[in-house]
Amino acid sequence: MPPLFPALTDSPAGSPADRPALRFGERSLTYAQLAAAAGALTGRIGSATRVAVWATPTMETAVAVVAALLAGVPAVPLNPKSGEKELGHILSDSAPDLVLTAPDDLLPPPLRDHLTRVDVDVHATGPAPEDRAADEDPALVVYTSGTTGPPKGAVIPRRAVASTLDALADAWQWTGDDVLVHALPLFHVHGLVLGTLGPLRRGGSVRHLGRFSTQGVARELNGGATMLFGVPTMYHRIAEAVTSDPDLVKALTGARLLVSGSAALPVHDHGRIATATGRRVIERYGMTETLMNTSVRADGEARPGTVGVPLPGVELRLVEEDGSEVTAYDGETVGEIQVRGTNLFTEYLNRPDATAAAFTTDGWFRTGDMAVRDPDGYVRIVGRKATDLIKSGGYKIGAGEIENALLEHPGVREAAVTGEPDADLGERIVAWIVPADPQAPPALEELADHVAQRLAPHKRPRVVHHLDALPRNDMGKIMKRALAHG
Repeated sequence: MPPLFPALTDSPAGSPADRPALRFGERSLTYAQLAAAAGALTGRIGSATRVAVWATPTMETAVAVVAALLAGVPAVPLNPKSGEKELGHILSDSAPDLVLTAPDDLLPPPLRDHLTRVDVDVHATGPAPEDRAADEDPALVVYTSGTTGPPKGAVIPRRAVASTLDALADAWQWTGDDVLVHALPLFHVHGLVLGTLGPLRRGGSVRHLGRFSTQGVARELNGGATMLFGVPTMYHRIAEAVTSDPDLVKALTGARLLVSGSAALPVHDHGRIATATGRRVIERYGMTETLMNTSVRADGEARPGTVGVPLPGVELRLVEEDGSEVTAYDGETVGEIQVRGTNLFTEYLNRPDATAAAFTTDGWFRTGDMAVRDPDGYVRIVGRKATDLIKSGGYKIGAGEIENALLEHPGVREAAVTGEPDADLGERIVAWIVPADPQAPPALEELADHVAQRLAPHKRPRVVHHLDALPRNDMGKIMKRALAHG
């Protein structure tokens, strides 16, 4: 297998040794310095079976993961906000030999008491690392947030990392000249694989803001960065700020690519950013187990509300509840997304039952995401099968399009839609609203009429709840189970 990071391991003649590779705040490393630091750390990792990484948004996390990959040792990124029970489960399940961490980090008892600690020195120097691992060797074990049980460890092989990043390079025309800015967590696929390993595979550079701010985005994009990655919460803040921040407008207008992911970006926010800057945010679709499946292409139409077309090397189909394939690509017929390709994980660690249940007999992965597909192949996600597919009055309705419609109402700041049992309809549509003006929230009848006029009468909400805020996880996704269970 060719190396994951040619700029780090190839001969100096073809590598950008003095070019910046990583920058976190005021700290930066060139490719030569990153290779030296990673080379030193690979020697300390030795023959470990797995290593945990205390994945703070720091230079040390990036160096630790790169070193583990070059050493051929699977890395298990840990969310520093995880509770002790969850950490205990992950550690007992993945059984790492070491924990890699920044020197000043205070580790919680499950790590402190049971694992050998290795502090990452980003200024250390060691022999240039070699990359001898094979395609199917595990690169990462990333734990998915469990909805009905403890998190499962998705084993992501090196070929999935390489194929996803190369497919995105094709779709986004991503090169070593690009400079990426983001503020994403480094314990998820989005920030770690796409946002950190992606630039390094291309020989480009990444600037991590540490903490997201629209001022930081403006500063970096106006200072030479070409790409921005974010989640909808970040783009929502950008959409609110562009009306009064000329520096931000200039920054976004000059960017080569604005990418949103990890959840659907409301059409309303797409529109506000496009109106202010003339630039469209493009969306892509993936998950821990599959890395990336689809994207709007840099040379394609940025169609708000869609996640584009399948990436090179990815097969995608929609299936009915009985397993038959949806053949009507009419933008209306809902089916579950199933995917197949080199981007897939190999297994859930220690869970052969869950692994077998996740795949069809002919190798398609059941994503649990529901979507429709336009005649030209564009995919529009309408929600999760478990929480976002509402069966009401004989119709299959996706929560996402109702949420987008609600967000177009001037009295709605945030919106989520769920279903609840109804004796007549099967399920009735429930809207959870954060009003723009808490003193004058929009009434149910007003919202129902608003939705019915934009979509169809059977998609109107029958119940509305007003909230101060919607429950969200670290990536900005709305936690609908928390809504449904009060």
